[in-house]
Amino acid sequence: MDLYFSPLACSLATRITLYEAGAQAGFIQVDTKQKKLRDGSDFYPVNALGQVPVLRTDEGWLLTENTAILPYVADQFPEAQLAPLPGTPQRAQFQQWLGFISTELHKGIFVPLLDPAAPHDYARQKVTRRLDYLQTHLSTHDYLLDRFTVADAYLTTVLNWAKYCDVDLAQWPAVDAYYHRIVQRPHVAKALAEEIALYREEQALQ
Repeated sequence: MDLYFSPLACSLATRITLYEAGAQAGFIQVDTKQKKLRDGSDFYPVNALGQVPVLRTDEGWLLTENTAILPYVADQFPEAQLAPLPGTPQRAQFQQWLGFISTELHKGIFVPLLDPAAPHDYARQKVTRRLDYLQTHLSTHDYLLDRFTVADAYLTTVLNWAKYCDVDLAQWPAVDAYYHRIVQRPHVAKALAEEIALYREEQALQ
């Protein structure tokens, strides 16, 4: 498998997942502003939307969207137990959390707040209710489900953006504690450290 990624973008969740699964994978860095790979080639033939993540499977087909990629990778490595079994109530809850992270947090709050051209007031009005919802759940749960799953990899990736858009997670103690606990997991820490270094390198070239 090969992962097309941009440092500290939502593709970080897939890098974490691949490390947690013990998967052998290649990593291809994308400049999502220029829509080019590091060798200068055009990224649009890989994804017509110009967005990461994109996963090239061992069979050679391309998969996009976190809500598809993360369960796919988890299901390729069932021994890692990174997702509940398909067809179970736990799997439905898992999909519910992936949907919440993708729509309510990722696209609903953080993408607008990180975009200087977006209307920040509209997104900021949504922050409290959504993080209150997460606070209530994480006050009584160590993970989104009963163990670490790829949904936690995705949530941690999204929460990592809070510091870049003036959202202080300390206002939600259980969320803040969850974030700091998850980033100490060895595979999460490894993925995050690597992408921070790549992000700084990328910024220095701009």
